[in-house]
Amino acid sequence: MKLSRAEYNEIARFMEKLRPTRQCMRMLKEKFPSQSQSTLLSIFSLEYQKRIKRTISKHHTPEAIETYYLRYQSEMKNNPTAPVLLSLANEVNFSPSLMARLILERHLQDQEGALSTKSVINSLLREPSLIRDRQLANQVYQCTINDCCYGPLVDCIKHAIGQEHEILLRDMLRERNLSFLDENQLRIKGYDKTPDIILEVPIETAVEGHIIHWIESKASFGDYQSHRTYLNDQFWSYWNRFGPGLVIYWYGFIEELDCHRERGILLKDCFPTDIVTLCHGAGQS
Repeated sequence: MKLSRAEYNEIARFMEKLRPTRQCMRMLKEKFPSQSQSTLLSIFSLEYQKRIKRTISKHHTPEAIETYYLRYQSEMKNNPTAPVLLSLANEVNFSPSLMARLILERHLQDQEGALSTKSVINSLLREPSLIRDRQLANQVYQCTINDCCYGPLVDCIKHAIGQEHEILLRDMLRERNLSFLDENQLRIKGYDKTPDIILEVPIETAVEGHIIHWIESKASFGDYQSHRTYLNDQFWSYWNRFGPGLVIYWYGFIEELDCHRERGILLKDCFPTDIVTLCHGAGQS
C-alpha cells in the first residue's frame, strides 16, 4: 500500500493522542477502513516511537523516577489488585513497558542497594515470573501485554514477522527459479553487512525496467525518518558494494520516497510479478 505524504500525515495526526493499547487498533481501523491493520499498526508504532523519543528524557530524570516509584508503592498499598503501573503510564503518556522497566530497575536498586545490569533487567522483563516480588511481577506482565509498541513481547512478534517475510521472499524467488544467496549464506562467505538476498543472476522487472542485484525485505511501513536511516545505514552501502537493488516494504511506504530509481534503489510494496532474467531475456512468472 503506497500512501501520499498528505495521506500519511492525516493518519499520523489522528494517532497523536492514541495510547499504545490493543484497543487503539480498533479505533484506527474504524477511522481508516481502506488501510490494512498491519499497515496501520506499523505506522502507529513508528509515530509512537517518535513521540516517546521526544519526551523520554523527562521520564528518566531522578526526580521523575522517584515520583513514579513512590506513586507505585503508595497505590499498591491502597489497591494491590489494580493495574497501577499501566494506569500510571497512561496518565503520564508514557509507554507501559518502559514504565515497567523504570520501576523494576528502581525496585531492584532499593532491594539490592545497587543498579542491576541491563542483561538482568532484560531477562526479568522477558520472564516476569522470575521477579521475586509477585505483585511487581504481575504489574510488569500487565504492562508488557498491553503495550503494542515496546517491550519483549513486541520485539518477539516483530522478529517473527520479519523472519516470516524473509521466508516468503525466498519462496517467491524459488518459485520463479531465480538463483540467489541469502543473508546466512553471504555471512558464511565472509560478508559482514549484507542485504537479505543477493541475486546470482541479476534480474530486470519487465514493467519498470530497472536492473536489480539485491533485495532487502522490510516487514514494516516506510516513512521518511526510518527510510532515511535505512538509506544511510544500509541501502547506500549495499548499492556501493553490490550495485542497484530493490527494497520491499511489505506494509507500504510514502510514495514520494521512491525517488532514487535512477540512482539504483527501487521501492516496492510487494514482490514484482513480471520478471525478465538478463541471461535469458524472457519473462518468467
